[in-house]
Amino acid sequence: MKYRILGKTGLETSVIGMGTDQFYGEWGQNFSQTIIDKIIDRAHELGINFIDTAECYGDHLSESFVGNAIKKREDWIIATKFGHKYHGFQKQRTTHFDVKGIEEQLDNSLKALKTDYIDFYQFHSPTNEEFFNEDVWAFLEKKVSEGKIRHIGIALIASAVNDDDMFQLNQAEAAKVEMFQIVYNRINKKAEEKVLPFCQKNNFGVLARIPLARGHLTGKYNPDVTFPSNDRRSFENKEQTIKQLEFVQTLKENEVPPNANMAQWALSWCLQNPIISAVIPGMKNLEQVELNAKAADLDF
Repeated sequence: MKYRILGKTGLETSVIGMGTDQFYGEWGQNFSQTIIDKIIDRAHELGINFIDTAECYGDHLSESFVGNAIKKREDWIIATKFGHKYHGFQKQRTTHFDVKGIEEQLDNSLKALKTDYIDFYQFHSPTNEEFFNEDVWAFLEKKVSEGKIRHIGIALIASAVNDDDMFQLNQAEAAKVEMFQIVYNRINKKAEEKVLPFCQKNNFGVLARIPLARGHLTGKYNPDVTFPSNDRRSFENKEQTIKQLEFVQTLKENEVPPNANMAQWALSWCLQNPIISAVIPGMKNLEQVELNAKAADLDF
């Protein structure tokens, strides 16, 4: 495993982190604690030390799985988020960016994760109005001083380059934000235009979310794929899915080296950019853990 410093936080994170969006069961597979224990144990053995989760991945369910699986808290850098509440499979999440709502979410996250502190507590895709709240900033700073939060971050809105995102980056210092989570992969490189140069100039840590484009960059799916009804991808825009998967086929023919595993290639592609501190792909089984971990050593 290789490690990079996450911006001005000074923390050394494995370049391959673990996303946990899949653990709460909306990606075509249900998980048990036993399965997740094995996944996290194997990730630890392979040198992965970063886990990203969220309050609304099953109403703290993924956080609870993670909290139960981790054996030594000091071995891990844990990031979670605040601002959304889960209401059931494919139901609209509601937003709760007020101080009272965030305090409740923080307490519930700490309990679920079975920890006294969270390394990175992130605004979960806020709008301008939701982010720019000095009462919230003061509350988060107070929790940092109490030791419940070590660093504040933002998981940016999915587009990664719109006006909301740049506004939030420009206000980051005032909000005591130290790291950002952005959408960045071979299909969506838009962050290279504004966000990544800004983060590099100001020494903000950067995590690449959705580095495999919701599984499209694994190369496993043809454009005519039909995802099962218990997979959230079955609800996505079909025309956009077809377009992306056709582009993936073009990548396989023109960019991916012969005999290379495409998922490993896609993760390695992200990490060729030195501004990226870590990628955080989801991992559904031990095979995916091992394949993803090996991407840290590849240079395509």
